Amino acid sequence: MIKRIVFGAAAGALALAPLSAAKAEGFYLNPEFNGAWSGSEYGGSVMDGHVGYEKGPFYIQGGPSWLSPNGGDTEIGFSAKTGVTAPISSSIDLYGEVSYAKYEDVDAGYGLKLGGKVKF
Repeated sequence: MIKRIVFGAAAGALALAPLSAAKAEGFYLNPEFNGAWSGSEYGGSVMDGHVGYEKGPFYIQGGPSWLSPNGGDTEIGFSAKTGVTAPISSSIDLYGEVSYAKYEDVDAGYGLKLGGKVKF
């Protein structure tokens, strides 16, 4: 199952590679795989195939999302996120992100991420 998802995302990225010659400033592709465990028990995964736009410290991205619960059927839905990064010194950035995901047979999910990055 995971092999099909990863292969599909890779194939999609390769199909879009020729478009890089016609690069649109600020746009990007962001395929992302997330797996989840609780202790040693595998809970499932999500594979997002996002197209995004970035301008200065702000970004927004979204696209199809494949939810694969452990032992369940894969569902295709939609996910998106938006965020901002703010430098507070030459070596420290703070960032924030809000996200949304919806699949047919699963309640909508929302997320909030706040963090920092220290550069050495």
